[in-house]
Amino acid sequence: MFRKIRNDIKVIFERDPAAQSVWEIFLCYPGFHAMRFHHVGHWLWTHNFRLPARFVSHISRCLTGIEIHPGATIGEGFFIDHGMGVVIGETAEIGRNVTMYHGVTLGGTSWNKGKRHPTIEDNVIIGAGAAILGAIRIGQDSKIGSGSVVNREVPSNSTVVGIPGRVVYREGSVYSDPTGVGGTPDPEGKAIKCLTDQVMALEKQLEELKNRMEKEDESPSVESVR
Repeated sequence: MFRKIRNDIKVIFERDPAAQSVWEIFLCYPGFHAMRFHHVGHWLWTHNFRLPARFVSHISRCLTGIEIHPGATIGEGFFIDHGMGVVIGETAEIGRNVTMYHGVTLGGTSWNKGKRHPTIEDNVIIGAGAAILGAIRIGQDSKIGSGSVVNREVPSNSTVVGIPGRVVYREGSVYSDPTGVGGTPDPEGKAIKCLTDQVMALEKQLEELKNRMEKEDESPSVESVR
């Protein structure tokens, strides 16, 4: 327990330049407080003290504004910055060294009792207001843009933005998918692609018309031949 507390304090100092002292972290960081409650609640949950575990989670939500179900599995180095409005569901799994900003939802899309919440692999950064929904996997070292809604698998080393979320950067190169991640319809992306195609077609026609007019100007007229 004390090792986890020391590690969480170290992580906060590394990722939040606003942190001034250990006492400030103990007294003023809701993400730090939420993780202390979650460690207790998760221990109770895994030892079949389900009602006390839920009550601890409820108290944590009232005090911090962060709702973490005691059944969620969270690895070391997890940092919630600001934290208000964060919701993490029962079957969510979070790897090591994950950073999450305020307003993030790790939610479910099914009423089934089984796995229904996301799995977040190591070293993922999730921007403010993002929603990751369903039993999907977010690959390690990926970034989820603020306000994105992700409902499809995300490969490792990727950057995802938009609604629905689509991969715009992957493993060192720009990655374009106008239909959205994994075939998810993206009307905005299709409209932009359609407009781009029309502009290119008009530019081609304009260039052909310009070339034709230049050739006509250069050719000798009938009167000049006579």
